[in-house]
Amino acid sequence: MTIREALREDLPQLAELMDAYRVFYGAPSDIEKARVFMHERIIKQDSVIFVVLVGDLLSGFTQLYPSFSSVSLRPLYILNDLFVSPDKRGAGLGEALLRHTQEFCRDKNAKGLALETAADNPAQDLYERLGWKKDVGVFHYFWTSQS
Repeated sequence: MTIREALREDLPQLAELMDAYRVFYGAPSDIEKARVFMHERIIKQDSVIFVVLVGDLLSGFTQLYPSFSSVSLRPLYILNDLFVSPDKRGAGLGEALLRHTQEFCRDKNAKGLALETAADNPAQDLYERLGWKKDVGVFHYFWTSQS
């Protein structure tokens, strides 16, 4: 297994993984939109995308969005996306991606990583085992635009 930042050459496989990720969360399949979205993230460098390869096959990815903590005056990252191909689950790829993101944040002297997940996501055990703490002292609000 190899973990590295995503490259433009990864887009065909990365688009398929992003499409599968979106479908997992109930979005309709649209590989071309997924490809365009990921292409823009790579070109604009407005996110950090790590891919995990098993041989030459992209088998998972994680996408981090940069943010900041005004209180600590430090950068932080939002772990927005984490996906491992269903046929590769249980092989430690998700854990390896998460550990890689943690090391990346340490190297950047970032405050840490934030993530949000469904209440029934079985990966919660993995997150907690790797040091994430469930924040039960706050409410999350979300406003949706009409567009």
